[in-house]
Amino acid sequence: MADAEQLDEEPKKKSKLPLILGVVLMLVLGGGGFFAVYSGMLFGAAGGHEEEQLSALEGEPLALLPSVAFVSVEPLIVNLIDTSGRGRHLRFQAQLEVPLQYEQEVITLLPRVVDILNGYLRAVEVSELENPSALVRLRSQILRRVQIVAGEGRIKDVLIMEFVVN
Repeated sequence: MADAEQLDEEPKKKSKLPLILGVVLMLVLGGGGFFAVYSGMLFGAAGGHEEEQLSALEGEPLALLPSVAFVSVEPLIVNLIDTSGRGRHLRFQAQLEVPLQYEQEVITLLPRVVDILNGYLRAVEVSELENPSALVRLRSQILRRVQIVAGEGRIKDVLIMEFVVN
């Protein structure tokens, strides 16, 4: 008889209230976290005073710029070594980032810089230039050579303005 009673009774359905409360709580906490990060309350600027910092800097835009000068190197056209015997050329133009106090000294040394660039770029093979990372390698090699010619601390960086292989 006990078995007959158990078969007649339907099992109770579980309540969906915990699931609904969990979803609502997740949405509220996610929205609150988004708002805290977006408004700058979390992971914002130091002190959270962005407007005060910006208004203090508006009057002095030149104070933010580093004291550097850019010395232009005249454009170079260099014959390249091609394994197929076909004549190829490289058109190269760069600017040197120089601390302001050394600008005139570097301008005086520009003929030596051009000589170093000509010698180095003529030794580079065309197959090396076809590699996507070639420009990064060339830039670092050129920077090191130019720094040796100009002296320690006189050239901060080399900016490649034009690099065309024909």
